[in-house]
Amino acid sequence: MALVLIGSFIGSFGAVLLKFGANKLKGGWLGMIKSWQIAAGTAAYLLSSVFFVLGVRRGELTILYPLVSLGYVWTLFWAKMFFNEPLTRTKFAGLALIFAGIFVLQLGNR
Repeated sequence: MALVLIGSFIGSFGAVLLKFGANKLKGGWLGMIKSWQIAAGTAAYLLSSVFFVLGVRRGELTILYPLVSLGYVWTLFWAKMFFNEPLTRTKFAGLALIFAGIFVLQLGNR
């Protein structure tokens, strides 16, 4: 379980790095290839996948996979911190639904 949680945390940084790279993007495909932020964001997603694979190797997919959605929770807070995106009631309602969904799915596995 810890490996999947670590993977979702690392993956959330991947989204932030891709956003930084996208904001500075110039030159189409060539600009994307040259952007260290886009390369680092892609690497973060790949690294998060490694943690995910290691995590689900010995666990139940139906229990562990919903934990990946916690990456969205981290991403919301990174978006506020790094890009000053607003935290609205609607976004908090979405977070509540994510947590409720994880909880309900975990109940189904007992």
